[in-house]
Amino acid sequence: MTESIHNSRIRKWLAASPPVTWGVRKLRELLIGALRQGPIPLHVAFVMDGNRRFARDHKIETVEGHNLGFEALARILEVCYKTGVKVVTIYAFSIENFKRSKYEVDALMDMAKLKLGQLSEHGALLDRYGASIRILGQRELVKPDVLDAIDKAVALTAGNKRAILNVCFPYTSRDEITSAVKKTIDVYSKPTGSHPSLSKRPFSETHITQNIRQQMLKTVPEEPSDQSSSSRSASPASSKEQGSADAGHSSATSTLMNRSEKGDAHLAPPSFPDPETMTAETLTNNMLTAGAPPLDLLVRTSGVQRLSDFMLWQCHENTSIVFLDCLWPEFDLWQFLPVLVEWQWQRKKIQEHDRGRGRQKME
Repeated sequence: MTESIHNSRIRKWLAASPPVTWGVRKLRELLIGALRQGPIPLHVAFVMDGNRRFARDHKIETVEGHNLGFEALARILEVCYKTGVKVVTIYAFSIENFKRSKYEVDALMDMAKLKLGQLSEHGALLDRYGASIRILGQRELVKPDVLDAIDKAVALTAGNKRAILNVCFPYTSRDEITSAVKKTIDVYSKPTGSHPSLSKRPFSETHITQNIRQQMLKTVPEEPSDQSSSSRSASPASSKEQGSADAGHSSATSTLMNRSEKGDAHLAPPSFPDPETMTAETLTNNMLTAGAPPLDLLVRTSGVQRLSDFMLWQCHENTSIVFLDCLWPEFDLWQFLPVLVEWQWQRKKIQEHDRGRGRQKME
């Protein structure tokens, strides 16, 4: 037992010694440089699961497990941004997590205030890699003091344009999809402000009435023979009076038609966006991740194989979903490296397959 503890201390001392630390750092840089030679996922998402289990296994406080999870996040963010990932999305706090004990929820909120501030400080990790913070979730569920810290972190990184860190806090994918549907319905329920042209609505009541009146005015009834002689013998004065009466009748009819058309146009129903133009892209543009590249890779630690209401809409036919057995505080480049290499290999196969299909079509 004493010998085992002694050997463990020696290993820790060697691992912390400057030569070993320098060698490990250089090896990490070489591996990351090698990864950059191949395709890199533009958008990676993480379900950071296993903090509480790690704390139980190591007999430490749950809050300390979450603190170690934050350190793992900082390591992975550095790896992602160094390799060229543009968007990282993390599942920081689920709406369902409010069902946990008040002590743990308050501790997580306090940690969010502290850690977001540390990440966004000048010269800190996000500032070094030009990454901005975006908070995705229901702000109304968060306490005012936490909101102030969140808004401050967002403001501090607003000028960073090279990369993005999406922090889902508090969030569930079903809530996001529901909100996107509500936004879409709201847009399609508002009139566009322009009324439909009467000439483009051939079966409208106003258009039919207008056509009937025009046909009636163009139609000239045949006069009886006995009236024709009397009309020929009519005096010039009476002819002038009749012409004046006809002109007045025509003017009155024209005025009445114009008034009717104006009134009908005024009462015409407003124009709404065509529901047939609604597509999947319409909902995508109303999601919290609007504007981000498609999700290329989703990683969940702790060995649990489910999405837990995270990024359900963003996972598409080409998204690689990977479940790892390690707990989140243990997650590092050495666990992430095989995932990235596997993703690159699959992507190269897809590209070769697409090139082969393109050659066949050309032939």
